[in-house]
Amino acid sequence: MYMPPAFAETRLPVLHEAIRQSRLTSLVTLNETGLEASQVPVLMDPSEGEFGTIYGHLARANPQWRGVQQAVPALAIATGPDAYISPSWYATKKQTGKVVPTWNYVVVHAYGGIEFIEEAEGLLAIVTRLTDHHEGKRAEPWAVSDAPGDFIQAQLKGIVGFKLTITRIEGKWKLSQNRSAEDRSGVIEGLQKGGDPADTAIADLMTSD
Repeated sequence: MYMPPAFAETRLPVLHEAIRQSRLTSLVTLNETGLEASQVPVLMDPSEGEFGTIYGHLARANPQWRGVQQAVPALAIATGPDAYISPSWYATKKQTGKVVPTWNYVVVHAYGGIEFIEEAEGLLAIVTRLTDHHEGKRAEPWAVSDAPGDFIQAQLKGIVGFKLTITRIEGKWKLSQNRSAEDRSGVIEGLQKGGDPADTAIADLMTSD
């Protein structure tokens, strides 16, 4: 990933939390026929390995899990909030007019070896942990155990789990760090006025950065 130093985020807990907060992660692998990508929810386990481990699952009918080139690391891309940045928000616009639009965003790239899980016990553990993660904040959370056991076992036959052991992780927090304090203040104000949740999230990150 192209990484100007000003945008680099290297704190491992921050990177792990961004993966946890990402609603959907893109899993990219190199197969015998070329690159394959799928969008999947994932579970981030920071306690496994030097840089953590990512778990998830694919549909068994999805050809991505077959013929993966193990010599080439898999890549999980987790995206956070993003926002269009209007040049009209910059103080520099009034001063020189030498400004152009850009985009602010948060993204994490996690690379590592991937292995696929087909046995029922391992699959059940993955879907249970994923479900608990996403249902945990609900007033009346649904649990995998709420469904009949034989139904769940039948559903497990339709998926394949994966485990991506992270060996390299990069985070990019592009939040106008390369602009002046006046320009950044203008961007924050402009984003807050729009009312879009993603814009507000970026403004909050810029304020806390």
